Amino acid sequence: MEIFNWIILVCGFCLIPAGVLALCRRYAWLGKIGPVLILYLIGIIIGNIGLMPKQLPGVQDILSNAMVPLAIPLMLFGCSFNMKGTRSQLLALITGMISVVIAVIAGYLLFGSHISDAPKIGGMLTGVYTGGTINLAALKTMLGVDEETYLLINSYDILVSFLYLSFLLAIGIRLFRKFLPVESGQFTKEDEATIQKEIEKGSENPYKGLFTRKGVAQAGKLLGLTLLIVGVSAGVALLLPDGMFMTVFILSLTTLGIACSFIKRVREMNYSYDIGMYFIYIFCIVVASMADLSKLDFAGGFWMMGYLLVAVFGSLLLQVIFARILKIDSDMMVIASVTYINSPPFVPMMAAAMKNKDVLIPGLTIGVIGYAIGNYLGFLMSQLLTLL
Repeated sequence: MEIFNWIILVCGFCLIPAGVLALCRRYAWLGKIGPVLILYLIGIIIGNIGLMPKQLPGVQDILSNAMVPLAIPLMLFGCSFNMKGTRSQLLALITGMISVVIAVIAGYLLFGSHISDAPKIGGMLTGVYTGGTINLAALKTMLGVDEETYLLINSYDILVSFLYLSFLLAIGIRLFRKFLPVESGQFTKEDEATIQKEIEKGSENPYKGLFTRKGVAQAGKLLGLTLLIVGVSAGVALLLPDGMFMTVFILSLTTLGIACSFIKRVREMNYSYDIGMYFIYIFCIVVASMADLSKLDFAGGFWMMGYLLVAVFGSLLLQVIFARILKIDSDMMVIASVTYINSPPFVPMMAAAMKNKDVLIPGLTIGVIGYAIGNYLGFLMSQLLTLL
C-alpha cells in the first residue's frame, strides 16, 4: 500500500505541471499569472490541507533534490555564447551585472541585520537577478536554504518584478529615452513581424513533437548526457570534504553544461531547455508542498521585501547612471535590465513595447550569459556578504 501511495504521489507531482501549462496556453489570464506562481499555489494547498500522506515525507526530499541537478545541464545545453555586437550591447551586459552586484550589497548593508541568513539570501538574489529561476533553485540547494525562506523570496520576487515591469511599461521607457542616447532607427513593418514571430514562438507549446519517434530519441540522448554529467559532478564533489559537496556538485554541473553547449550537435537539439524547465516546474510544486504556512513570517518578511526592492530598483538606477556616463543606448540599457531582473522570456514582449527589433537578439544573448554566470556569482556573493 505504501508503494502504491508513493507511485501516485510521484505521478501527481510530475503530471500536474503538464496540466497547468496546458491551462496557461488555453486561458490568456492564467498565462499572465504564469505557471510558476500557479504551481506554488497548488503545492502550498497540497502541503497544508492534509493531502500529503504523513508516512511519505521522503518523496518530496527525493524529488526536490533530484530536479535541480537534472535541470541545470539541460537548460544550458542549447545556449549560444556568441557575444558579437555593438559597444552598447557589451557595456549594457557588463554594467547591468555590476549594478545588480552593487545593489545586492547595498541592500544587505541596509537590511541584512534584520534578516536571518541574509548572506545566503543575498547570494540567491544575485543569482536570480543575473540569471533566472533555475539559478534561484540551484542556489537554494547549494546554500542549504529552507523551503519557507525560498517560498517567501519567490513570493516577494513575483510582486517586486511585476512592479518593476509595470514602471518600465508605464513611464520608464519614455523617461529614459529623454536623457540617454537613442540609437534605434525607424520601426518598420518587417521589424514588427520579426518581434511578433518571437512572441508567438514563446506562446507555442514547446513540447509539441516531443513524443514522436524523433523527439523521444532526442530526449533519450539529452537525458543520457545529463545523467553522465550528474555522475561525473557527483564523483568530483565526493573527492572533497563533506561540507563542500553541494557547492562543488552544482558548480560542476554548471561548468559541464556550459562546456557541452559548445558541441554543435548538443546545442542544436530542440528540447533541452524545455525539458530542463519542466524539471524546474516539478521542483516548484514539490518545494511549495514542503512549506508550512504557519512558519511563513510575512511580518518579519517586511525587511526582505525592502531588500528585494533595493536590489531591483537600485540596480535599475545604477544602470541608468552607468548608461548616462558611458553613453549607452537607452533601449539597450532597458532590455539588459529586463533580461537580468525578469529573465530572457520577457525580452520579446519588451522589444515589442519599445518597437525596437535591434534589442531582441542582444537581450536574449545577455540572458544566456546571465544563466551561465548566475550560479558562480550567487555563490561568491554569499561568501562575500559573510565577511561584511
